Amino acid sequence: MNRKISFKRRIIIYFSVIIAVFTVGIILFEQNQIKKERTNSLERTLENNADIIYKYLKSNNISIDVNDDLVDRQLQYMQPELRLTIIDWQGKVIYDNLLDEQTMENHLKRPEIQKTITFGEGSNIRLSDSNDIKYLYYAKKYDEGVFIRMALPYDMQLQSFINSENSFVYFIILFFIVCVLMMLYFTNRFTKSIRELREFSLSLKKGKPIPADFKFTDDEVGEVSADIVENYNLLQENRLKLAAEREKLLQHFQLSEEGIAIFSENKKKIYTNSHFLQYLNIILDKPTLEVEQLFSETSFADIVDFLNQKNRKNNMYSKRFDKSGKQFNVRVIIFEDNNFELYISDITKSEKTRLLKQEMTNNIAHELRTPVTSIRGYLETILSLHKNNEEEENGRIQNFLDRAYAQTIRLSELIQDISMLTKIEEAADRFELESVNIKELLTELKSDLSVELKEKQDKFLIDVADSVVINGSRTLLYSIFRNLTENSISYGGDSIDINIRCYNENDDAYYFEYYDTGVGIEEKHLPRIFERFYRINEGRTRNSGGSGLGLSIVKNAVLFHKGSIIAKNRPEGGLYFLITFPKSIN
Repeated sequence: MNRKISFKRRIIIYFSVIIAVFTVGIILFEQNQIKKERTNSLERTLENNADIIYKYLKSNNISIDVNDDLVDRQLQYMQPELRLTIIDWQGKVIYDNLLDEQTMENHLKRPEIQKTITFGEGSNIRLSDSNDIKYLYYAKKYDEGVFIRMALPYDMQLQSFINSENSFVYFIILFFIVCVLMMLYFTNRFTKSIRELREFSLSLKKGKPIPADFKFTDDEVGEVSADIVENYNLLQENRLKLAAEREKLLQHFQLSEEGIAIFSENKKKIYTNSHFLQYLNIILDKPTLEVEQLFSETSFADIVDFLNQKNRKNNMYSKRFDKSGKQFNVRVIIFEDNNFELYISDITKSEKTRLLKQEMTNNIAHELRTPVTSIRGYLETILSLHKNNEEEENGRIQNFLDRAYAQTIRLSELIQDISMLTKIEEAADRFELESVNIKELLTELKSDLSVELKEKQDKFLIDVADSVVINGSRTLLYSIFRNLTENSISYGGDSIDINIRCYNENDDAYYFEYYDTGVGIEEKHLPRIFERFYRINEGRTRNSGGSGLGLSIVKNAVLFHKGSIIAKNRPEGGLYFLITFPKSIN
């Protein structure tokens, strides 16, 4: 069984090896330097001896055929173990104080002589080929055609001299011991904090409570360890809170009347509640217990296509299903990590309520429309007949008839506008979508309102290119611009300009501005002008004959086209609308 080496022991081993290697390196380097310096010192001594011999020979005019007695006499003043050899430039030994030069071979190939030929001097430590004694050789070249070689026996005494200096080694070893001791001291302090942190970690693994008086050492590692403990406690606290919130969320999912399912990016189930599987089995032709099966069903193909899109414009998609007399709305929401949720809502009851409300509204509108139309027809007939009678006593009757007729027109418009709003909100799918050329539509609107424009002496200006085409409802697009224009005619004043301009476009949308040069409205009313029946002042709608729903219809029609509209006053006077229409709402 392998025992794991402790952190402390590893630190001691690693740093001990590093210090040991460093110490040995210093010792070897220093020993080498001392050896080199002392060898150089001996070589300088041998060089001085060679120079003395050379000067002696030269001052006494001793020829190359050396007088042995004279040289021997000079050597008496030098070290007794010193060996002198005189060699000519051809390598022939002329003189050797220890051996018979006649028996010695040519010395030209000796290492020290080779160095001397190249550099003028040379040294070497080797075994002598003549007498098998190890020497420290030093040779020098002189102009008289000779090499003078001096040598000392490389014995224990000389080796000790060259290699001695044990005091430095002792100092380095002492230094190594001190470093190891200091390392042990600081390692103990450092590993104490690590050991405490380790004990804390083991306590957590075993589920043991942390003692209240548990403290770390007072150093940087202890501070880091204390921070870790604090963060751990916060993490535990947040984990408990998260678990509680998760439990609440799961309870909410279970109690929700919607079917909820969460899936991973690769369409694997993470969570489902009971309603989801129940609703899913109603929608699918074949019952299943595997919710992932829905992704292979043709009825969910649109949803799968949406999930597989790489560059989707939004992260939500919905689709309706009619199955077994029930209606369901399936909605998918994709998160940033590409996980997604599926919601299945049973909208049978709400849909029936909506249809009932729509039917009731249509019935009310129908029931009102018939008598109002009849009254309006009668009044028109009476007014037509009465105008041919010029008697003055009928003036009051004429006035009442005019008022009654105006109210029937207002009531008729109100019914029409209510029907329009109801249809936009409750039956938007009944509007047919087509490609609408906006310039043609505005030209038609200008023609339809030509009488009203002429009465008020207003100008209707269109600045829209022929290429501006929106895929939407022609009826609603016409209603948007007609209601805005009628508002300007009714409330803007006389002799104003009404401008409609497409000022910008991109790949996805057109940007329109609509404005008039009329009187505008107070700023406090701007946030509410799209509300139903909102009046800027009492009597404004009644006096002008409007239903009070025009701008509400405009807002809902713009939203139907998934656009946006904002209103503000122009600094130069008049009301200003900025409208954005997507090129397609599919």
